[in-house]
Amino acid sequence: MNAARIFRNFLSIGVWSLLALTANAALFDDDEARKAILDLRQKVDAQQQRNVEELKKASDESKKVGDELKKASDENAQLRRSILDLSSQIEVLRADMAKLRGQDEQLAREVADMQRKQKDISQGVDERLRKFEPSKITVDGQEFVASPDEVRDFGVALAMLRKGEFSAAQTSFIDFINRYPSSGYKPSALFWLGNAQYALRAYREAIVNFKSVLALSPEHVRAPEAALSIANCQIELKDKVAARKTLTDLINVYPKSEAAAVAKDRLSKLK
Repeated sequence: MNAARIFRNFLSIGVWSLLALTANAALFDDDEARKAILDLRQKVDAQQQRNVEELKKASDESKKVGDELKKASDENAQLRRSILDLSSQIEVLRADMAKLRGQDEQLAREVADMQRKQKDISQGVDERLRKFEPSKITVDGQEFVASPDEVRDFGVALAMLRKGEFSAAQTSFIDFINRYPSSGYKPSALFWLGNAQYALRAYREAIVNFKSVLALSPEHVRAPEAALSIANCQIELKDKVAARKTLTDLINVYPKSEAAAVAKDRLSKLK
């Protein structure tokens, strides 16, 4: 804008100078005309010089403004690139955070699953260990602690006796007593062993085991029955004297038992 304005001024001055020169040439003589022309030329040259300087100054200012605009444009472009880079980094961070959250959730699920499995395994181990741990047992009114093996082996032998497998039951009870000599099952095992032997007509062996019940645990709930069974074996052996004594002792020692009532009847019939 400034350079155009200066150029227009320069043209205007030149035109007017020529017009003035023509007019003055008609009014003055040669010397005065030359002097006027020289003065006018000096004014024109001075004006031209000022115009050139103003034009140069305007050009310099325009260049400076252009440089500043270019610098501002470059800075603006750099700022845009920085903003784009920052936005890209933010998106990458968001994606990484989402991935990490997903991994955390997956890890939490895996830890929870592992804890449940560990709990299940622990419970399973506890249950298996309990199968091998001794427990309180009540048999024939007697409470004691027995191992799982004792419970199993006694149950197997008793099941054989109840099924009428007397020979197998005899073997199982003998094995049980030898394997668990201090077992709380022992009085009951001796009693049922004697019953198996009575069924097999091994009366003398049965008497030995019934007497062992009385010696080992005279207060046992099976003790009166054991005494009655001894008398039955003695009757089978035709030893009536021993049978009478056994029945009499039974009535005296266990007078309120059902076995004592049976013993009284047997004793009355025994001659």
